[in-house]
Amino acid sequence: MTDFIPAARPLIGDEERAAVDRVLRSGMLAQGPEVMAFEQEFSAHFGLDRACVAVSSGTSGLHLGLLSSGVKVGDEVIVPSFTFAATANSVALTGATPVFADIDPDDFCLAPAAVEAAITDRTVGIMPVHLYGHPANMPALGAIADRHGLQLFEDAAQAHGASLGGTPVGAFGSFAMFSLYPTKNMTSGEGGMVSVANSEIERLLRLYRNQGMEQQYRNEVVGFNSRMTDIHAAIGRVQLTKVAAWTAKRQENAAFLTANLDGVTPPPVAPGAVHVYHQYTIRVPHDRDGMAKALREEYSIGSGMFYPVPNHQLAPFRIDLDLPETAKAAAECLSLPVHPSLTRADLERIVTAVNTLAKAGS
Repeated sequence: MTDFIPAARPLIGDEERAAVDRVLRSGMLAQGPEVMAFEQEFSAHFGLDRACVAVSSGTSGLHLGLLSSGVKVGDEVIVPSFTFAATANSVALTGATPVFADIDPDDFCLAPAAVEAAITDRTVGIMPVHLYGHPANMPALGAIADRHGLQLFEDAAQAHGASLGGTPVGAFGSFAMFSLYPTKNMTSGEGGMVSVANSEIERLLRLYRNQGMEQQYRNEVVGFNSRMTDIHAAIGRVQLTKVAAWTAKRQENAAFLTANLDGVTPPPVAPGAVHVYHQYTIRVPHDRDGMAKALREEYSIGSGMFYPVPNHQLAPFRIDLDLPETAKAAAECLSLPVHPSLTRADLERIVTAVNTLAKAGS
């Protein structure tokens, strides 16, 4: 029987297990020295030259980042609809309104022209998603933000190590959130990391994540329990020592797929962009769902459809909008396995399967 090739595979080794045991033996399990070390090491590893704040999840990182940047009830933040719901959820959780704009068909990220058209007198920020590991067009979006006096935020959940024009993702906006969920390019088991542009946002983030206090029983704001544990931080610290090699392998796997796939559209890479391939996302112009089903049932290959229901069509946000590139991507996109544990035989099997199905029209 042919072994199944999963769409994603978390990589946890003996080093991560040893790190967890070390923390368990220490007796310091909640937010402590491991978290502090992880924050510093994360910033240094990715060349962010910014303070980082560890939190309990990527979603909490977005939520607290927005609150710490002053987003409040009555404000609007422009976001893509073609993304995971956490992007829009985090805006709504502040009491602000997510305003959905269309994407660029080449990089699946917010289209600058669509963003500019969506600005109103209530707009306070723009939050692109560096989707699938490809950086959004931050110079163009930054210019729009500057022209209109808006803040720029980054949902970098899938983009650890991505960059544009030599600037790492996470160093463009008022804050940026990196997810550390198990299927991301690196993990802490669960958690998020927020890079911040200034000390005031950093201070507020640290308050909000810890019940609104820096000193015990000296609460300054209404806060949350969004702390990262030392157990999770210890896993993340080990993963930091491995993620560069994993990223290189993802990029190598992606290059093989791009060079050998036929009948589908591989993911392009913008000039000056470093893509870290959290997902290797192709466009299947005819019967994407049929190809996904056939890959699984006929070739024992997993794949992912991210995101077949755009945010503006979800129940909490349902609104009648014409976002043609979003609609097209939602119908055509299929993410193939690209994770570091793939063998050359796995990659060849994926290519054979996709090319055969594409030629047959799925």
